[in-house]
Amino acid sequence: MLSWIETVNSAVNNFIWGVPAMICIIGVGLVLSFRTGFLQIRKFPYAMKVTLGRMLKKREASDGALTPFQAVCTALAATVGTGNVAGVAGAIAIGGPGAVFWMWISAILGMCTKFSEVTLAVHFREKNKDGELVGGPMYYIKNGLKKHWHWLAYLFSAFGVLTVFGTGNATQVNTITTAIDSALFNYNLISKDSVSTLNLIIGIALAALIALILLGGIKRIGHVTEKLVPFMALMYIVLALGVVILNIGNVPQVFASIFKGAFSPASVTGGAVGSFFMSMKKGVSRGIFSNEAGLGTGSIAHACADTRKPVKQGFFGIFEVFVDTIVICTLTALVILCSGVSIGYGDAAGAELTISGFTSVYGGWVSVFTAIAMCCFAFSTIIGWGLYGTRCIEFLFGYRANKPFMLVYALVAIVGATMNLGLMWSIAETFNGLMAIPNLIAVFLLSGVVVKLVKEYFAGEGKKQ
Repeated sequence: MLSWIETVNSAVNNFIWGVPAMICIIGVGLVLSFRTGFLQIRKFPYAMKVTLGRMLKKREASDGALTPFQAVCTALAATVGTGNVAGVAGAIAIGGPGAVFWMWISAILGMCTKFSEVTLAVHFREKNKDGELVGGPMYYIKNGLKKHWHWLAYLFSAFGVLTVFGTGNATQVNTITTAIDSALFNYNLISKDSVSTLNLIIGIALAALIALILLGGIKRIGHVTEKLVPFMALMYIVLALGVVILNIGNVPQVFASIFKGAFSPASVTGGAVGSFFMSMKKGVSRGIFSNEAGLGTGSIAHACADTRKPVKQGFFGIFEVFVDTIVICTLTALVILCSGVSIGYGDAAGAELTISGFTSVYGGWVSVFTAIAMCCFAFSTIIGWGLYGTRCIEFLFGYRANKPFMLVYALVAIVGATMNLGLMWSIAETFNGLMAIPNLIAVFLLSGVVVKLVKEYFAGEGKKQ
């Protein structure tokens, strides 16, 4: 039975994260970019000015809502995760340094896609029975498209519920236990016999903490993410910049290998990665997997923002993809390529390759900091995806289903801490990709609404820029 599930999942996964899906994601990104006059490039300085300006403004949000800063932190909490550390390493190992270039291309197009998703989510959102603002792909499908398209909203929500337990929870908890175990082993603080007991304790503690935060409602989620996300992102950026600065002499050659490897990977990898298409596929798919542009999930958090300006909140979508992929993913790539660590091109790699880049420069003691960073990344993802799952289950079964779902979601942490999750990770990744299909159809059909809202904004408030 298990082998049959693995075979079916592998076939679906290869399709979802393969050529057709990439064409769809890039295609929708191109359509939106052309229709908005490449807004993400043309208005990039303005987008940064607006987003950073609003993030620095301290204010309280109304009941049932988040401040714009809390909304972007919650969305980044789910986006900036282990994919930024392990995913980039995997892309370089299989696709060569050129994969980084294609990651950048997917990010540039992804900025416009995510901008559109956030704008639509705020424009078509509504209030639930508890007075909380709710929105996202299922709501802009329901409120923006004709009735014969509404099945897409239920399809997105169903895939969302199936995804959150794996992608958002169990695999992330597994990352936390692995990081803690590894750091404790390095200092001989635990024996192999006590690992399973320790992991069970970690799982129970995390389950209690997740339940406490999620059951506290949207306000508590916002308060946690606005403190956790800036801390973890800043810590990782500082450590990564340190590696780059200490190996500054290697930077020109690294960038040369990225641009050369994008079109001729064999010349950089010594023939281990010979396919131009493999380099492009790995870069694009990992970029999308990291920044979630096209999946629609981040817009669920932004729909909770206390704002009446959809386009203004939409600029946070541009900011989000920029921070996640252009800044953090690029720094991860530079840590690997500048540090001079051995890369087994053609062989699968994960977080261990990134960590070896840090330890080769700083020494073994940095494993403690990388463990803390990995734990923060993973925990923030659990909280962000907990919100996404709650909104999806609420759309399918009503508000009363929220609390039972949160409790089940919290308990899954124990499973994640104590079990081997190879198959679960793979299945979750498949459902993650399946979410993109109904969302991309909706965003494509509603692209005219995005164009109209952009024109109205720049004819009014945006004219003063």
